[in-house]
Amino acid sequence: MPNPITRLNTLAQPLGALDDLVPSLARLVFASVLLTYFWASGLTKLGDGILGIFQPSVGAYAQIFPKVTEAVLYDTSQLSLWHWLVVMAGTWAEFILPALILVGLLTRYAALGMIGFITVQSLTDLYGHGVIEHAPTVGKLFDRIPNGVILDQRLLWVFLLLVLVIKGGGLLSLDQLFRNAPSARPVSQPQ
Repeated sequence: MPNPITRLNTLAQPLGALDDLVPSLARLVFASVLLTYFWASGLTKLGDGILGIFQPSVGAYAQIFPKVTEAVLYDTSQLSLWHWLVVMAGTWAEFILPALILVGLLTRYAALGMIGFITVQSLTDLYGHGVIEHAPTVGKLFDRIPNGVILDQRLLWVFLLLVLVIKGGGLLSLDQLFRNAPSARPVSQPQ
């Protein structure tokens, strides 16, 4: 009688062929669940008009530096160049990193950047906005209740992004397209 584990492995072997689709599916899941979340959040940070991409809203400072912004009574002109640079980097990251993941360009780096972004976002929520005082929002691991915004939800986000860090953009990505493109070779000159 054949070993049941061997039989199961034999039955599951065709699923291994789907391994190449995992990164593309991870990007699709990211796009369907998180892309518009981050873009909508980024839009709330833009100032008015065309130059709003360089003049963040007061809300941007309040979201990223809540206690400091409150301390200056929401007069962002009192904040330093460093505050402006951090707010601008965070705002642009919410647009650029998800877009790179969407098209699969520099996917590993973009996913790693998003993991860093989510880490900073979570720490800001916990300590800057005082969410750490609200246990249901924080959540708890291994508690059979999967609705904690910080621990449960963002752990799943990070895991999804880790798939992209490890496996890259997948078959349906610009990374793959550029990897397979013929390299530009210098044309030899006749002598």
